[in-house]
Amino acid sequence: MKISSSANGLFVPEVDPYYYVSTENQSFLDKFSRISRKHPVNVLVVGKQGCGKSSLVRQYAAVNRLPLATFQIGILSEPGQLFGEYALENGETRYKQFLFPQAIQTPNCVIHLEEINRPEHPKALNMLFSILSDDRQVWMDELGLLQVAPGVVFFATLNEGAEFVGTELLDPALRDRFYVTTMDFLPNEVEIEVLEKKTGVTNEQAREIIAVANSIRANAELGVDVSTRKILMLGEMIAAGGTLREAIVTSLQTDKKTLESVLLSLHVNQGKVEKSKTEYVQYIAA
Repeated sequence: MKISSSANGLFVPEVDPYYYVSTENQSFLDKFSRISRKHPVNVLVVGKQGCGKSSLVRQYAAVNRLPLATFQIGILSEPGQLFGEYALENGETRYKQFLFPQAIQTPNCVIHLEEINRPEHPKALNMLFSILSDDRQVWMDELGLLQVAPGVVFFATLNEGAEFVGTELLDPALRDRFYVTTMDFLPNEVEIEVLEKKTGVTNEQAREIIAVANSIRANAELGVDVSTRKILMLGEMIAAGGTLREAIVTSLQTDKKTLESVLLSLHVNQGKVEKSKTEYVQYIAA
């Protein structure tokens, strides 16, 4: 089945040929797919920032050739906001339906609730309780009775921990409605292969990037996490002709003091990064 994005706002994503997942998680995904043939299913994907949680959802939809709809939970500030809103149209106030009601009523749709523990207000998730419960339905005066279609899979992703600003602990009653699968960073050899294939760096460059990433990850005093996403950014910068220092400066989102500590540590301990000499030139068309 293929659903055109131009037809109704849903689309089947392309398969990422270089996406890797553990055999355990692959087995879980196969089981979730089987369960969804009997009834809709909820899956909570937990893991470190940038380890591929959102990519996992896209890959699941792509591999199974299912339509995907993604919703940013972080923008929600009140109950019902996922479903629609009242808006002024031609001088009249009308209810405008959003994509979410359409998605939950589309058979076999994969619905991604991104960063489910980051709503602007916790009560914004209240209407999800009925949708994710055994009843799989909710009544709205504006839209009538909405029932979740057969085969729908809800994936919710989240980053948990005090370091993530704006997050809330997920309500235990809501969390209880989900199967849970946990993700982590890829093993080094797999990260090296992904770097080579996705960014175009050489094997030597890929190994140097991973060595630098491991050095930063192992230094707890720096307090800097180097995610798989960041590693790919490092690789892309180097593949574009950048130096390792340029890649680190532009890819690691941290404060200036910490960045200087990272660069100094790599320069002193590994001799990987040279000190820079900054000059200023005109940035104009050639």
